Amino acid sequence: MMIHRLLTIVILIACLLNRADSQVNNVIPVPNSLEQGFPRIYITQEEKAVLESTIENEAWAKDVLSGIHERIDSYVERHVKDPEWMPSRLQMYWKTKATNVYVNGIYYSHADGEAPVPTVRFTGSRDYTTNYAMPDLEDIIPYMDDERGLYLRNKNKEGRPLEWVEQSKTGGVIHRHNQKIIGFARDAAFVYWLQGDESFAKFAFDIFDTYMMGMYYRNEPIDLLNGHIQTLVGLSCFQVIHESTLIEAAELYDFLHQYIEVNNRDKIDIYDATIKKWIDVIIKNGVPQNNWNLHQAKTILKAAMVLQNNADYNDKKGRGYYIDYILNVTSARQWSLTKFMDYGYDKNNGVWAECPGYSQGVTKDLTNFIRDFYNAFDHNILPYTPVMEKAVKMLPQYLLPNDRIVAFGDTYYGPLYTEPMSDMVRIAQKSGDKRLEEEFTAMYRLFENDSKVSDKNRKPRAYISSFFTSKPLELNAEYKKGKLNDYVTQTFYAPNVSWHVQRMGWGTNGMMVSLNASLGNHMHANGINMELYGKGLVQGADPGKGAGYLQPIYLEYYSQFPAHNTVMVDGVSSYTEMLSYHAFDLMGEYPKSEQKEGYYPDVTYSDVYFLEPETQSDQNRTVSIVKTGETTGYYVDVFRSKKQRKGDKFHDYYYHNLGQSMRLSGTDGTPLEVKPSDEMGFAGGHLYALDYMWDKKSVRTSDDYMAEWKIDRPEGEEDVLMNLWMKGTEGREVFTVKSPPCKSFKDKTGIPYDIDHAPYLTMVARQHGEAWEHPFVSVYEPYTSKEGRSISSIQSFEDENGNKDFAGLHITHKSGREDFVLSSYEMRMAIYEDMNTNAGYALVGNEKNGDFVLYMGNGTKLEAIGTIITTAEKGNVVLENKEGSLWLHNEVPVIIQKGTQKGTFAAGNLRVIKLK
Repeated sequence: MMIHRLLTIVILIACLLNRADSQVNNVIPVPNSLEQGFPRIYITQEEKAVLESTIENEAWAKDVLSGIHERIDSYVERHVKDPEWMPSRLQMYWKTKATNVYVNGIYYSHADGEAPVPTVRFTGSRDYTTNYAMPDLEDIIPYMDDERGLYLRNKNKEGRPLEWVEQSKTGGVIHRHNQKIIGFARDAAFVYWLQGDESFAKFAFDIFDTYMMGMYYRNEPIDLLNGHIQTLVGLSCFQVIHESTLIEAAELYDFLHQYIEVNNRDKIDIYDATIKKWIDVIIKNGVPQNNWNLHQAKTILKAAMVLQNNADYNDKKGRGYYIDYILNVTSARQWSLTKFMDYGYDKNNGVWAECPGYSQGVTKDLTNFIRDFYNAFDHNILPYTPVMEKAVKMLPQYLLPNDRIVAFGDTYYGPLYTEPMSDMVRIAQKSGDKRLEEEFTAMYRLFENDSKVSDKNRKPRAYISSFFTSKPLELNAEYKKGKLNDYVTQTFYAPNVSWHVQRMGWGTNGMMVSLNASLGNHMHANGINMELYGKGLVQGADPGKGAGYLQPIYLEYYSQFPAHNTVMVDGVSSYTEMLSYHAFDLMGEYPKSEQKEGYYPDVTYSDVYFLEPETQSDQNRTVSIVKTGETTGYYVDVFRSKKQRKGDKFHDYYYHNLGQSMRLSGTDGTPLEVKPSDEMGFAGGHLYALDYMWDKKSVRTSDDYMAEWKIDRPEGEEDVLMNLWMKGTEGREVFTVKSPPCKSFKDKTGIPYDIDHAPYLTMVARQHGEAWEHPFVSVYEPYTSKEGRSISSIQSFEDENGNKDFAGLHITHKSGREDFVLSSYEMRMAIYEDMNTNAGYALVGNEKNGDFVLYMGNGTKLEAIGTIITTAEKGNVVLENKEGSLWLHNEVPVIIQKGTQKGTFAAGNLRVIKLK
């Protein structure tokens, strides 16, 4: 088993220099000595024998080394006979030897100046979307440097022909190709160090020397527009977070350093100066307040580790300086690790302030960073990052009942990352922290499907790092699997990303609704957006990012209101996507966020308010899950919207659902006669997004109506459906629309059609005028073709007090159960027959056998079924009559009266009560 270094690093006093223009946050202590020999990033010379033994005795290690040889041996053999072949495939300014690079915003412009040696070619564009691809190595023109551009393959033409293309149209092809070749050289350097074959050293050195000498003479690119790009550029590409070539060059240098010391010692100063210049540009540019900061720090750490001590350089900027910088120093675009984490994490719940995909990515990268730092320096910085335990433990809150994460913002529906959990286990094992090891072993066993007492059968990838960071994890057999309810709760609220989730159950029959606004990074302009789960799939799915962030369809459609399940006002609702500052206010929820026990399990609810900034509109969305049986349940959605300054033209309620077909009908099943319409488009001063949608048809109706989506599966499999019932009202127009494809599914399991290319079938309910006194009132029921619908009828009713924003529903089930839903805004008393309440949301559920449930959400009174619930303060109360027993959960003190019986109860969890 590989032994991690016992030696520690970094000279503390020297690390405190050069801080005149920076502020220092809470200091993370750094080690006090440095490994002086090479290699040092993953392993030291002294540990080589242990690695050799591991490879000799462990099958997985043999496989890794074999894979590395398989990847590079043919190139090394060719290099012996033709030493120019591989280096000449690097993309360089071979003839022009340019030193200065100029960009025009996100696109390459030109280069000038002349160095004494060929220099490294800059990449083509910040936008990676391109029609062109680098040819196979055999087909690349050697020493390519032509005024016509680059000779690449056109991916969009039949046969992928080679043709000349202007550099600005090549996306990120150039720097990624160079990184690939540097990666080959890095692997060869490792093999040389391990096995001593100088042909591998010569191959690695010739590539490394060509590239590093070329980068030595290259300057930081200049943006001719003097814009934002100037603060992002690196030496090889448009974004410093993508300077991964520096990591691979540093690893190459680390393993090849002994060879260079013997054969080319005079060039070490140049190589070191190149690395320092590269690091300085990464520190100078970038974005400090999101995932960029961490990516920059990871790159800086690897590069800094191959430098000498601070005292060995005239500017005193060596290993210690840069390592301390990323841990403890804050400058304009590179924050200290502590400030970065303080800014991004909610210390109360561990949520990182970006969309779910990026959030779990940051947490994974941070645990990787802490793990690698510990392995490299024998220095555990986890105790100085206390939020990390909570950050890892909260990750399962992103899960849908099908074990995929929610996908609002720039996220894909995909698996939960379990690597942060295994990282915490590894850190705990190395530090001897038994509590930490037991907690995260339990978590890892639960969420890693194939995790066992021993993980020896897993094959690490054929990367050098696999010898050191991807070794099979040995789990302590005494530590058992955790319980799902310890990590996933019925409701969860993350105010720092304006996200609220309700869920019930797990698997196919689980239910879940996710609401999000637009707060944090990688967010969309989506108002109060909804994701809806049903029968094994997130049917009301977020569409994803759709394309690159700089592509028109992303900017104009996928990141905008009409692509989401939300309400848009007057066809113009919009605001800044990506880093956004538009949150909703959580007005009410049940049960409380992260409550694990003591609540009534078959009803959840949330009530949120959002100020739509473009039109200054008030928006209120009340959503509830009602579970009526083991396999049955439904969602209630009440959406109110109005302009504060009046003058409402129309409010559009968008709902997109998976499926190959959508049917619009009256409540009796008769199809509605929709006709082609041009009323929903950019023409008239509306969003460009509307012109990406097509086949628009509409009908005006004041009657209740239904829409139904069908996921049609192959013969012999159950079809999955979503039925939407919506209350009709005066001024209502209903559209059927085809929207651009839903692009948020990487894993297509359970989806029987080409979702990436099929239209995303959309229902749009347009309320002409305001939609506050004519709210959108909906009931969603997911079901399968085998089960059929459990709801037999839905009828709406009005408040007998005349409250116009009231929503009332009478839902009858095939089982004989009857539900009444009453919803008002701002605690107005509503009356219907023998029921009255001032709750924001109330449910009266009456079973055929006489059992009932009364739920009062954010109210002080609910009267129904001969029972009166009253409280002195607004709050949530559930009273269930089940098999002759009364069950009560009240978050506030309550008085309950039933006939002549009465009881007063302090706030308490769900329990049996008796009235006197």
